Amino acid sequence: MVDRPEGEPGAQRDDAPVGAADEVLDRPLPEGVRRRVVALTAEAFGALTIAELPAPLRQYARFTPTRRAKFAGNAMAAALEGDAVFRQRIAGKLRDAQPELAEALEHGTPPAAADPLDVAAAAYVLRPDGWVKLVAAAGEEAQRARAERAGEEAERELARLREELAQARDEARAEAERVRGDLEAARKENEALRRKLRSALSDVKRGEAAVRKAEAALVEVRDRAATDRTAGDSEVRRLKTRVAEVETALETSRRAAREGRSVEDMRLRLLLDTVLDAAQGLRRELALPPANVHPADTVEAVAPGRMTPKDIATRALSDMDPALLDQLLALPQAHLVVDGYNVTKTGYPTMPLDKQRLRLLGGLAVLAAQTGAEMTCVFDGAELAAPVLLAPPRGVRVLFSKPGVTADELIRQLVRAEPPGRPVVVVSTDREVADGVAKAGARPVASALLLKRLART
Repeated sequence: MVDRPEGEPGAQRDDAPVGAADEVLDRPLPEGVRRRVVALTAEAFGALTIAELPAPLRQYARFTPTRRAKFAGNAMAAALEGDAVFRQRIAGKLRDAQPELAEALEHGTPPAAADPLDVAAAAYVLRPDGWVKLVAAAGEEAQRARAERAGEEAERELARLREELAQARDEARAEAERVRGDLEAARKENEALRRKLRSALSDVKRGEAAVRKAEAALVEVRDRAATDRTAGDSEVRRLKTRVAEVETALETSRRAAREGRSVEDMRLRLLLDTVLDAAQGLRRELALPPANVHPADTVEAVAPGRMTPKDIATRALSDMDPALLDQLLALPQAHLVVDGYNVTKTGYPTMPLDKQRLRLLGGLAVLAAQTGAEMTCVFDGAELAAPVLLAPPRGVRVLFSKPGVTADELIRQLVRAEPPGRPVVVVSTDREVADGVAKAGARPVASALLLKRLART
């Protein structure tokens, strides 16, 4: 054998196994062995000088082993296969790094406990006798391991599918039980509904009989009402006399008001207006001709009380029923006091304040025209730098609180200014305001109730 310099192509170590160079792989290098060969070469790569590297691999000299394996894997595999000198240099570095493995391979006795892929990769680089068989055996071992892993995964998948099937069967049985239970419940409910229907038909028949009885009673009541009408004439005449007295007092009160009398005189006038309207309403409701006073009118007894805002709640209406507000405003001389911003910020808080005021006042004007009640809308003006330019709509009084006075306090002042007995309704969701005006004799209602009533206009 002719010796060649170590750096020349074709140079061979004197200690290379005889006949190892004649062995050739008849199939591509198994992928697992190829990755180990590339990783082994990438580790030994850094111990070589630039001059010792093949030209295509010199550009990767400064890379880390991981980056070499990633970017120069194909180039290193090609150099190992085609450049015997480069392979011998890598083999020398491998002998230095793993002397026991290299010695065992060159003696033909690979360690039994070693990883087959590591043994095949070292055999591919060192090229001892029988290295082709080692590489082929490692490939078969890797293929067998992959097959075993695939079989294990298939077993796990089969077990999972069996569990899912069992769970699906359990769920199907549970669903069937639930459906049977629902069907049984539906049958029972159907039987109960049939019983209720029979009971309802019986109630209808009883109701029809009650209606016929009520019609007969109505005829009797009408006859009795005709008899009682005569007796009511005397009451009407007595009321007319009282009304005349009240009208005289009212005229006197009005005249005193025109002459500039005190606030107490105005409160008295308003109270007299309330009494007059109540008397006139009673006269219209009875629709009786004039009558004189009867002896029975002189007998002292407890007279029935008059309807007040507090009595409206006894008419089986919800606190949020707009009909409740209609009944309150239908009371004689009713006065509606509205906490303006409390209502607008409940109903349309996203609008600017000026738009809120205009929208609320427009609705109150329509409500005032429909009910004829006195209406006062109070806005908080404690922090205003100047008076708000606003034209109040017809039938609505608009007030802003003075500096240092809140709208809540102004509402309480308005309630205290009214004479006792006048129906006053205050719209506010503020609990402190509601409790305060209730103690003063006014009827508080929620802002949402007014908003519902305005939505109907």
